[in-house]
Amino acid sequence: MGTRQAVRTGGRSARVQQAVHEAVRDLLAERDRADLTVPLVAARAGVTPSTVYRRWGDLQELLADVALEHMRPDGPPADLGNLRDDLATWAEEWLEEMSSPTGRAFARDVVAGDDGDGRSTGQCCAYASGRIQIILTRAAGRGEDVPALDAVLDHVLAPMMYRVLFMSDTLAPGYGRALVDTLPDLR
Repeated sequence: MGTRQAVRTGGRSARVQQAVHEAVRDLLAERDRADLTVPLVAARAGVTPSTVYRRWGDLQELLADVALEHMRPDGPPADLGNLRDDLATWAEEWLEEMSSPTGRAFARDVVAGDDGDGRSTGQCCAYASGRIQIILTRAAGRGEDVPALDAVLDHVLAPMMYRVLFMSDTLAPGYGRALVDTLPDLR
């Protein structure tokens, strides 16, 4: 069972998290994922392995935490003035990021990092759902008819996530937009 702890902003705790996350990213850029170990990460971050184990529990939870940090939105989704374009742009950008080798690895890390509590996957879903909800709320504010959030998750996000996690093929440009066009309320 995982022991991932909430991180306080500022102070030693934040510095440790930053150093460990940076160590993971640097090591992943230098070597194969299978060669990563907690002692290796700890040494690179300048902390003890027990610090990493106490904070994250194991390597997989640490990788999931690093992945979630990467997935955290850094600004609002594009506002192009209409729901179809806003959703399609978000879907294409999400798909471009997540279907890259790094994005696929991060998605797999999030799934593998859940130890039955759904915390990592739930946070990942909250990030995507939150972005979509912003788009839907803006469109409703413009007087547009909007589909339910669940419809967008089922028709757009779920097929993209399935392809990212379980298929290794390259997704054609326009796939996200084509999924948006399947939404019943946008036809």
